[in-house]
Amino acid sequence: MTPQEQEMKSVRKPPRLPSTQRYLPIAEIRDDTVVLKDGSVRAVLLVSSVNFALKSSEEQTATVQGYISFLNSLDFPLQIVIQSRRFIIDHYLADLAAREKTQMNDLLRIQMADYRQFIQELVSLGEIVSKRFYVAIPYSPVSDKNKSLLSRVSDTFALSRIVRLKEARFREYRLGLDKRVAHVRSGLVAMGIAAAELDTQSLIELFYATYNPDVAMTEKAPEVGKVEIEA
Repeated sequence: MTPQEQEMKSVRKPPRLPSTQRYLPIAEIRDDTVVLKDGSVRAVLLVSSVNFALKSSEEQTATVQGYISFLNSLDFPLQIVIQSRRFIIDHYLADLAAREKTQMNDLLRIQMADYRQFIQELVSLGEIVSKRFYVAIPYSPVSDKNKSLLSRVSDTFALSRIVRLKEARFREYRLGLDKRVAHVRSGLVAMGIAAAELDTQSLIELFYATYNPDVAMTEKAPEVGKVEIEA
């Protein structure tokens, strides 16, 4: 064996680091449901907002009382999430420029040019941010109340093995989750808040943008059926 071969043999390959996906709590997303690695399931609602400041004092009081009644009617936890995302309008401006070139009416073409210039000047003053509001609804028949704080922290950072629910059990969990979703939606509608449950593709796009905010600005999330989660 030549010295070069001995040197190449002595060079050990660096150990393969575990995928980041192994540290995420999500096991899979299917049938409009997020399945976590502990076997519990989640549904996510996209909800509208209410301009509280523009309401009269009577309407504000009614909204607050409705919210209190809604919270008191719950016998399970909820997670309310507000996400702020930079609003990308480059494609919108490019589309306006293309339509401006093909516009035959001189007056409309001038108005489109003025409007496009106004939008560009508005964006130059600061970033335009869009806000979206979500409500995450859990369903977990197995409670972990008896776990100690140390056990919960260890479970969070451990390389958890993916728990795949059997079809019958998944349908059972989904049925219980549907009841909670219906209860939450009815409570939100009573306060004048519209709510729509995210489907599988929307859930994938939501978590894709959450964990990859920079990449999501230029690349779309993969379609359903093309997503792989490593064990």
